[in-house]
Amino acid sequence: MNLFKEHADLRIGKIIEVNGNSIKIELDSNLGNLNRTIKGRVYSIGQMASVIKIHFGRRIIFGFVKMLRMSSEADLLENAKITPSDDSRILEADLFGEAIWSEASSELDFNRGVETYPLPLQYAYLTTREELEKIYLAAEKKAESTFDPMIPIGTYIGSNKAVCRANIDKLFGNHCAILGSTGAGKSATVAAILHAILEYKFEKDKSLSPRIILIDPHGEYAKAFKDKAIVYRAYSEASASGETFFNLKLPYWLMSGDEFRAMVIGKTEHEATSQNNIVYEALSYARMVEAGIVKSMDDPNGEQIADLMEGKKEDDRSNFDRDKPIPFKLEEIIKHIDKVQGRKKNTQNNLSMTDRKTIESVLRKLRVLRSNPQLNFIMDEFDGSSPTIETILTQFVGKNEGQDKGIRIIDISGLPNEISGPLTALISRLLFQYKLWQTPEERRKDPVLIACEEAHRYVPNHGEAQYKEAQESIRRIAKEGRKYGIGLMLISQRPSDVESTVLSQCNSWIVLRLTNSQDQEHVGRFLPDSLSGLTRILSSLTRREAVFVGEAAALPSRIKIKYLSKSQLPDSSDISFIDGWTNELLESKDISTTTNKWIGVTKTS
Repeated sequence: MNLFKEHADLRIGKIIEVNGNSIKIELDSNLGNLNRTIKGRVYSIGQMASVIKIHFGRRIIFGFVKMLRMSSEADLLENAKITPSDDSRILEADLFGEAIWSEASSELDFNRGVETYPLPLQYAYLTTREELEKIYLAAEKKAESTFDPMIPIGTYIGSNKAVCRANIDKLFGNHCAILGSTGAGKSATVAAILHAILEYKFEKDKSLSPRIILIDPHGEYAKAFKDKAIVYRAYSEASASGETFFNLKLPYWLMSGDEFRAMVIGKTEHEATSQNNIVYEALSYARMVEAGIVKSMDDPNGEQIADLMEGKKEDDRSNFDRDKPIPFKLEEIIKHIDKVQGRKKNTQNNLSMTDRKTIESVLRKLRVLRSNPQLNFIMDEFDGSSPTIETILTQFVGKNEGQDKGIRIIDISGLPNEISGPLTALISRLLFQYKLWQTPEERRKDPVLIACEEAHRYVPNHGEAQYKEAQESIRRIAKEGRKYGIGLMLISQRPSDVESTVLSQCNSWIVLRLTNSQDQEHVGRFLPDSLSGLTRILSSLTRREAVFVGEAAALPSRIKIKYLSKSQLPDSSDISFIDGWTNELLESKDISTTTNKWIGVTKTS
């Protein structure tokens, strides 16, 4: 059978309505069981997201099936007169592109969008798998870049297993979102994309050197990239499954005033405003001491800072930027809070019991943070052996630990919420400022991608104080990052809980099965009206099936994410209760192994 011809065997019905990019087709009455057999292959008619075609002279117009209903049902919805004997079936489709087929060269000149609209009474036809393969290949036109940016991430469903490729530049440069309910294959999709990046050869034997930072809140991705990524945790120990973890170096002095305050104060204290001021002033003082602008408390003239903080002296130091990443000692923070703030309160208000409690509350929180061995990577006191800002950035974007591995996994599993929020904020802000201070030429050589798992935790649609700073940092990357060469990948199982402002900045979407109607509606708001029909199939997608839409997709399409071996998959499978309960109850000594790690007697692995 010749491709892209008006074969009678492929005809399914006549167009009865054209409304913008949407058309209605009355199916032929002889299609009793809604299928056609072509060359021994059975094609189903009216399957959601399947592709139909209409011939218009030399042009071929394509559309996605979005609905199949009885004509009487359609009449009822439109308040039209219903004929009892009318049992014809109506197929509705959204037009998405048109093309011209060259039989001489066997090439399809395809363009997204529609210029020539079909007319009523024209016939609509099925597309064969061979034709679908040609459509997708024609749509994957090479972008205007030195190297081909298309990477294979799966196959198109119903198209003779044609390979689906995503445009790296648009997928990462213009931000993307990977969404799906638990068990839909979301983590496997992320792993498949990252493995595709690692396997890509831009020349015969040359692989890419990506700069990908993956925030991993559950510690599941290390297994998928054993020898292909550097994994950072609070402790650098070999795990039971063989992965090696390295020490994360991210000292407190890199934090902005807001990030440090969020870590120290948290969100529950009722004296939040007064505590904020105490921390902000102490932070400014500690940085100025290290910068040599003022003297330490240990100096005989050190207490001059008290007057400076109260604004009693005209001095340029009062305009000091407390957010500048100047190293400082926590001891100076504590001295200032304990002595200067206490003296100032005593002078102004005779230091009430409430004021002293406020000060003690801040000091107590600092002591708790410093005594937690799990937080040594961030709370170790600054000294001559402390890492420089260059060393810290190298962890994320440079050759580090003697290894040239482009994927960096930041395993923050087990960290308390009051740390994981500011920590994510610090990493994303640090990388944004790094890109901000690069020259345009440096940015072109060094683009960076931040992949944020459980994005609804860090950019929630309903603000949570403990993630406020992370929300602001990621929001800024979403709005401005593409100008500076920093991309964002949002990964979430609850898209309705992700901030709409950030989600709307994503220009490419890989949406796996979504069973929650609220999530489906939320995703539908960000997709073009012409693709609304695709959202109706989200609840029925099988594992690893997805709807791929946006600038990185050659065409809006239903795809199957590429298969990965068990060793390439994240450790995200659910724990089996039946398997676990075949074991006897634990002895006390077995439980103590866990409690010792819990209270800090031994390090966690």
